[in-house]
Amino acid sequence: MKKTVKEYIQSIYPQDEMLDKVKAGIIKKGMPNISISPGFGRLLSMLVKLSGAKQVLEIGALGGYSGICLARELGKDGNIISLELKQEYADVAKKHLAEAGLGDLVEYRIGDAKDSLVQLEKEERKFDFFFIDADKENYPLYLEWALKLGNPGAIIAADNTLMRGRTYDESIDSPAVQAVRRFNEQLAQDDRLQSTLLPAFDGISLAMIK
Repeated sequence: MKKTVKEYIQSIYPQDEMLDKVKAGIIKKGMPNISISPGFGRLLSMLVKLSGAKQVLEIGALGGYSGICLARELGKDGNIISLELKQEYADVAKKHLAEAGLGDLVEYRIGDAKDSLVQLEKEERKFDFFFIDADKENYPLYLEWALKLGNPGAIIAADNTLMRGRTYDESIDSPAVQAVRRFNEQLAQDDRLQSTLLPAFDGISLAMIK
């Protein structure tokens, strides 16, 4: 039987026991099973290492899958601030990061990300890497905050920017779809950014602040 592209890629990489444990933990807690794909996780780890990022901002922690991928190549002198709306999700993520031996690298801030971003600006925090994987209707706002809080050369990575084809389906016009379209268009057209959109997994948008 012919393999799909996804099945082929999965077949050539060894299983990641820690990340498998995270996915199982998310399901056991009854949380949405919407963590990033393993391939995107490997890409995040590579980008953190290649960029030399030390200060990372994650918008949307869920159960800690992406947090582990970001932290693995961060180095002991790095730091991740992870914004999560729900305390119970942050607790699960914190547990998983600790089990992966990376708990000391992450600080969780609970509540509406918009409020947390305002607070980070007041604290004069700056970041080298942003990962956006949260409520789609606020993607354009999160991009503007990344531009405010990002150091020159900072990387911005966002997941689900094709939304299983809904982004480019002109018959669909929901608020979330409209927001992601605006996000992608700004990423492509803003002179402050160098960017690309990869048609991999569910759409990976990548940018670098000039």
